[in-house]
Amino acid sequence: MRTALFPFQETALADLHEKIQKAHTLWSEKDPQVISFSAPTGAGKTIIMAALFEEIFFGHAGGVAAPDSVFVWLSDMPELNEQTRLKIESKADKFYARNIRLIDSAFDAAYFAPGIYFLNTQKLGADKRLIQKGDRRQYTIWETLANTAARCPKSFYVVIDEAHRGTFTPREENKAQSIMQKFILGSKEDGLPVMPLVIGVSATPQRFQRLVDSATKSAIQKVVVPPEDVRESGLLKDRIIIHFPDAAARAGMTIFKEAVTNWKRKRERWAAYCEREEIENVVRPILVVQVEDGGGREVTRTNLGECVAMIEESLGRKLQAGEAVHTFDKHENITMRDLEIRHIDASRIEEDEKVMVVFFKMNLSTGWDCPRAETMMSFRSASDYTYIAQLLGRMIRTPLARRVESDAELNNVALFLPFFDAETVKKVEGALRDSEAIVSAETGSYKELITLERNPAFADVFAEMDLVTYRMDAARKQPALRRVIALARALTHDMIAPEARKNALDEALDTFDKEIAALKESGKFDEIAKAVTELSLRTMTIDYGGDTADAADDDSARVVELSEPDLDNLFERAGKILGEGLHKEYWVRHGVRDAADVKTEIIVMTNDNAAMARIEAFSGKRFNEIYDKHRATFRKLKEERQEVYRRLARSSADPVPISLALPESIDFTVGDASVTFEKHLYIPSDGGEFRVSLNDWESDLVREELRNGALAWLRNLDRKKWSLEIPYKVGGVMTSMFPDLLVVRVDACGYVFDVLEPHDPSRKDNYPKAVGLADFAEKHGDRFGRIQLIRKKRGADGRDHFYRLDMGKLGVRNKVRGVTSNAELDRIFDADADTEET
Repeated sequence: MRTALFPFQETALADLHEKIQKAHTLWSEKDPQVISFSAPTGAGKTIIMAALFEEIFFGHAGGVAAPDSVFVWLSDMPELNEQTRLKIESKADKFYARNIRLIDSAFDAAYFAPGIYFLNTQKLGADKRLIQKGDRRQYTIWETLANTAARCPKSFYVVIDEAHRGTFTPREENKAQSIMQKFILGSKEDGLPVMPLVIGVSATPQRFQRLVDSATKSAIQKVVVPPEDVRESGLLKDRIIIHFPDAAARAGMTIFKEAVTNWKRKRERWAAYCEREEIENVVRPILVVQVEDGGGREVTRTNLGECVAMIEESLGRKLQAGEAVHTFDKHENITMRDLEIRHIDASRIEEDEKVMVVFFKMNLSTGWDCPRAETMMSFRSASDYTYIAQLLGRMIRTPLARRVESDAELNNVALFLPFFDAETVKKVEGALRDSEAIVSAETGSYKELITLERNPAFADVFAEMDLVTYRMDAARKQPALRRVIALARALTHDMIAPEARKNALDEALDTFDKEIAALKESGKFDEIAKAVTELSLRTMTIDYGGDTADAADDDSARVVELSEPDLDNLFERAGKILGEGLHKEYWVRHGVRDAADVKTEIIVMTNDNAAMARIEAFSGKRFNEIYDKHRATFRKLKEERQEVYRRLARSSADPVPISLALPESIDFTVGDASVTFEKHLYIPSDGGEFRVSLNDWESDLVREELRNGALAWLRNLDRKKWSLEIPYKVGGVMTSMFPDLLVVRVDACGYVFDVLEPHDPSRKDNYPKAVGLADFAEKHGDRFGRIQLIRKKRGADGRDHFYRLDMGKLGVRNKVRGVTSNAELDRIFDADADTEET
């Protein structure tokens, strides 16, 4: 694959392989197999399927190559097929373009040759040439499907793309569904048998389930991508910010001007970011404008001329041909103010870099994949809120397929709704939350969801900050051996440690040599080698000489060594287990020896669990050592490269500390009960006062810190990508906390950074969090000042005071790390907590 898969995509890919293997085991002509693969919009379903096709065709760790495989991709629309075909061609680097074909009306073959084929239901209607024999056609498509299914049932895969269903009329949907069900049920009328294996690709399990419920009694195997995994990956925008008037009003052009201003600001910020990060293909945001319907000869009741004029005024120049386009039903160009607004197919918008503005009505939610669409304006009424929510689901993909860490504004989608009010905006938010297919971003009004910039008064604080954090997420954990080689490769690529890859490879191969030698010395090597590389053949003789046939079983057996191709397959499978081409690196190191012996050594080693466990333990230790050595250097890299190292750290089974790099701007939420505080590290971009909603404990603690001379502070929000995050265990399961406050003080040595966590002692997670803070202080206390768990209670003087258990103190820390109950923690608080009580 030209594109590296995200961990959740790798997990889905592995699950698909497992379900397919099970389906092939269970398959019979009377028991067709169905697999449901569902993932929310933006999860990269096509990318995962492309990787699946490639691994089936060319081999993977769990199976040998099957170059005779045939994949038929069935969808509702030709445009969707074309979009999918182009995406697979661009991402799957092992398939030739000739192996990926669109089936048109001229297609005529007895069998499908190995490869990928795209077919749409519209070509399978009763009046279509593809299903009728004639002078120029020997085989109908039904016969081609039937012949291929009979010829290679376990190498034939039918993929039904249900991801875009729900966007057509009921009549169109029913027609498409009846055709799709033929592939599951079979069709005597058409001579089509039941397809041996059908994989349904959909946005939710329910969609495909509804399609097959009446079609088969076979159990459906399911592969489901959790929405939270998609959100965690950075593939989707963080927030949808809705702009609307206090009361719905006929002020469309006034709000449109605000939308244009927002779009222009995004253009400028993207241009600056791409220049700063040296991104060659600059992100060019698109303004998406939903207009009203027309009537008679009128294309739309929305004044397109005024829209064009306002855009040109904002840009300070005339729009050029091709910069403004439309997707109206009439495929003709429109001229407004001497500007030709050309028609464009929805699926072509993203690839056309010249497009800046798209006018549409109600036809953009199908066949449209445009991460560049970042600002949307709707001139339509509040009754269209469901459609607007569906459309937003297509707009929340990130243009770079990753989160922008340094500028929170570039992780937002802006929606302008002049004819909505607070009540109808809530309906849009509700439709987004209730959608099965969309991973809902944080959604709210421009008053609630704001962006804060670094407070210039504390520029030197940010410059001196050298702190660490952790990132706990649902990322699939990677073997340590793969991680350490990938880390070394990245260090060499970025010229941080030019010899890192060579050194890591040498270390890995030395470990292999050591483990193989130990296996040979213990005698296990020959035992495993015999089990995996030799075959015992028995003989049965059937005697037809008499009146009856007698069978005699010869107890003797002879041992046959695996053929060279079979040994190569086992060697390649071992290579997939090790990863990073390490099996071939080992072969090169021992190139003067017999190739079969060298391959057998790798096969045996990967089949010994104890040897692989020792290799993993050594690799994990080396990964942590190498990562810690260079961690400070990662912050100097471009964001895209920093993310490579962050992702490697997150893929570790044991949490790995990374640098806490507070960005230039952060996304923040302001509640109804917010109050003003001074000296916050981030403030509104317009220089206004910082406002935040805090509970009584939090607000009193901030005021106490400020009275005691704190220079600055940060409200550390839960589960933000910029937040300080600390791991801790509950019931043996690793999770994370987000301490409420980061406080900055000054002492004789410079700036001191304190971690303060006010916490209700009645909560069950009290002592596990205390242990987590103590462990954090043990590992990273040298980078922080106070690391405190804080309680508020009545003192001897009859007044409330804060009682602080400081994990920065060695004696306190050692006590806390051993506690196993809240009662034990209470006793430590009573004995060791600090307070200002007098």
